[in-house]
Amino acid sequence: MDPIGIRFAGFGGQGVILAGMIVGRAATIYENRHATLIQSFGPEARGSACSAQLVISSKPVLYPYLDRTDILVALSQEGYTRFAPSLKPDGMLILEQDLVTPTCGGPSGGTFAIPATRIAEEVGRRLILNVVMVGFTAAVTGILSPEAARRAVRDSVPKGTESLNLEAFEKGWNFGLEVAGLAARGRQVS
Repeated sequence: MDPIGIRFAGFGGQGVILAGMIVGRAATIYENRHATLIQSFGPEARGSACSAQLVISSKPVLYPYLDRTDILVALSQEGYTRFAPSLKPDGMLILEQDLVTPTCGGPSGGTFAIPATRIAEEVGRRLILNVVMVGFTAAVTGILSPEAARRAVRDSVPKGTESLNLEAFEKGWNFGLEVAGLAARGRQVS
C-alpha cells in the first residue's frame, strides 16, 4: 500500500496527536519516507474529540487529507463511531478494547484489539496508552520498523520519560506480535 492513510482517533488527553507525530517522525526521519500530519481537536483541553491523520508514502505527498482511511486506530468509542465509516473495506481497524466496542462488521484487512489503557497502567502511567498503541499498531501493520519507531518514541516524548515510554512501546509491540501471530494462524483475534 503506497500511500497509506492512517487515522488515530480518540479524545483530548489520550495523546492522539503525539501518537500521530511519533508515527510520522519514524516514517520520515528514520525510514526516509514522506509523510503529512493533520490534527483536529475540540476547543476543550481534555475530553473533546481529537484525531490525527497521516499520509505516509515513498513519494512526496501531494494531497494531505484522507477521504478514505487504510488504517483506523480508535482509542475511544466516539472516535470509532465518527471515523469507522471512512475506513476502506479492505482496511485495518485497531481498537483500544476496553474503550471501543465495534458496532458493525470489521474490514477485510482485519480488526485488532489491545487493552492499551490497562497495559499503560501496569507500566505505571495511564497517560502512555498512546505509546502502547503506537507499538501495537507498528507490530500488527508492519508500517514501521521497530528500530525507527523506538527512536521516534525516544525523541518525541518529554525528557525524563523516555524509559517509561519505551517500556510502553515494547509492551504494545510484543502484544501486537502475539496478536498478529494468532491472526496469521487463522485464530480469532480479540
